[in-house]
Amino acid sequence: MSYIRYLILIISVTVSASVHAQTQTYVIHSPSENEDHYINNVVMTRFKGRFYCMWQSSAKDEDSPDTHVMYSTSHSGKTWSQPKTLAHATDTSFASPGGWIVHDGELTAFINIFRDIKTGGTAHYMTSSDGRHWSGMMRVHMDGGDPMDGIMEQDPHIIDGGRIVGAAHFRPGLKARPIYTDDPTGHGGWKIGRIEMEDRGTQSRGIEPSLYVRADGSIVMLFRDQASSFRKLAAESRDRGESWTRPYLTDLIDSRSKQCAGNLPDGRAFIVGNPATSKDRTTLAVSFSDDGVEFDKAVILRSPDGLSKQRYKGKYKTSGYSYPKAVIHRGWLYVTYSENKEKAMVTRIRIR
Repeated sequence: MSYIRYLILIISVTVSASVHAQTQTYVIHSPSENEDHYINNVVMTRFKGRFYCMWQSSAKDEDSPDTHVMYSTSHSGKTWSQPKTLAHATDTSFASPGGWIVHDGELTAFINIFRDIKTGGTAHYMTSSDGRHWSGMMRVHMDGGDPMDGIMEQDPHIIDGGRIVGAAHFRPGLKARPIYTDDPTGHGGWKIGRIEMEDRGTQSRGIEPSLYVRADGSIVMLFRDQASSFRKLAAESRDRGESWTRPYLTDLIDSRSKQCAGNLPDGRAFIVGNPATSKDRTTLAVSFSDDGVEFDKAVILRSPDGLSKQRYKGKYKTSGYSYPKAVIHRGWLYVTYSENKEKAMVTRIRIR
């Protein structure tokens, strides 16, 4: 039995409607002919009065050896600076985003380093006090002091009491596991939450998770289901991320893509993703729940009608709106994502 319920009728009616009148969409970066034509994993934060957004970038293909991390900044979220390189590819490795943490006047950018995407990668970080000058690359560490032998998922969540709860994909391959730390910087002290996960060769069945907190204080972590049920998997923790239920299938329909989740300032839960019973990512929607159990309201953020034509071809360049991540600021929910895996975009919706 699914513990998280989703009213499919509600989302179907919403998806067939027009884009919500209070959504506003802006281009963060659209490449020219002479720039990289692959963009994905677009993730944003707010630091010292500005938005910061990073993404993985490459000339043509997904996870190619030239993949590196770019970033851009904005005061308003509407117009953005010319992108700069945050983490370079080398002769032996490439880089992808691992998310942000802001603490005590310092911005941390997590960077995942890969030698081979199939065998997985390792988690690193860089810091800045002004958003312009960055430290060198350093390793993220586990509680015992060993370097994290896995990559960070892009949206670590700070829960009540200051604990950071997130997820990582550990080697060999990409085995998703919940992680948590009481180090407010996120640089170290990470522990793996106890969970029984189904593995499928080089990866776990559930990957690319995000999470929210229910009204009763329990944490719900949602996973993309690689078994192609086209529904989200979920696991729950009642001890602040230390132990988790076995992941179960929910009624949340999903195109088998990365999603994001979180809580609004009033405690309501939200989930952003591509609601479809196939691999179709041409609709991007946000759904809401008062109790974190029944998601009975949804709003379209981007529709198939508004999707631009893909300009450049490349390996795994899916059409549609891919890999959303969200930030809340001054009454708006900002959702960043990649359009056609070649443009970095942000859509915001007023929170009521």
